[in-house]
Amino acid sequence: MRFLWTFPITLLLMVSAVSAANDPMEPSSALSFVNVSQEHGKDRIVEFWGYHDYQGSGDHSDTLRLRYYEPLQLDRWQGMLRLDTSYVSSYGSGLPNQNPGQYSAGSTFLTMWGGMPDWSVNLGARVVLPIGGSNQWAIGPQISTSFAPAKQNQSILADFSPLVRYLYGFAPKDGSSSGGSPQNPLLRSLSTYPTLGFHLGQDTQLRLWDENGILYDTARGGWFVPLDAMVTHRINQHFLFAIGASKQIVQTYQQYDWSIYGKLSFNF
Repeated sequence: MRFLWTFPITLLLMVSAVSAANDPMEPSSALSFVNVSQEHGKDRIVEFWGYHDYQGSGDHSDTLRLRYYEPLQLDRWQGMLRLDTSYVSSYGSGLPNQNPGQYSAGSTFLTMWGGMPDWSVNLGARVVLPIGGSNQWAIGPQISTSFAPAKQNQSILADFSPLVRYLYGFAPKDGSSSGGSPQNPLLRSLSTYPTLGFHLGQDTQLRLWDENGILYDTARGGWFVPLDAMVTHRINQHFLFAIGASKQIVQTYQQYDWSIYGKLSFNF
């Protein structure tokens, strides 16, 4: 169980280190940060994602994902609701009955997060529905924060936005109390996204560990550590596109060997 606390403790240490740069009792540094966790967008956002994953052993999967963001506000509390749903086509030598272009329902989940104006973190939760590739319900809390340089025009760094989430699976669709199907055991996963954004131009950013994070299977043990990078470019105030790639560097918790992906994002 000690691994369960590895990423939350790491997150707190990183946040404390960044916060120390803003302590008025400390000497001023060349690069100071401000907490921007509560700068929630006011626009609705619709995103269309496409992924091609290589699982290894000749097996591939293509995923089409729809992602929608809805701003939320209740008195002084502000946040965001996010809906993800997808279709997946899996094929390869290890899947003889699957062919490219034959799509079936993929994962569907809801995520909500937010906070109060004086909070330095956002609290939230995710619910995974037992639809498509998931044979179980899953739910779990998350905590995130975000820092940006006080003088954006003097720094290549755009933001540092770490997030930690724990997901707990239950109620498998086959009715078993001991777990789901052999292909989909009950989920017990801890994930962290040490997201870093860098300015490549006025409207272009490089984002690391934004879409794919580090996972640890807390029930059976096993790590999935990818190197994940995405380049985003904003065309105008309503349209942004991105392309990215991810390659596993540690995989004792099976996810994928490599992945390429892209998105079209519209806000209104």
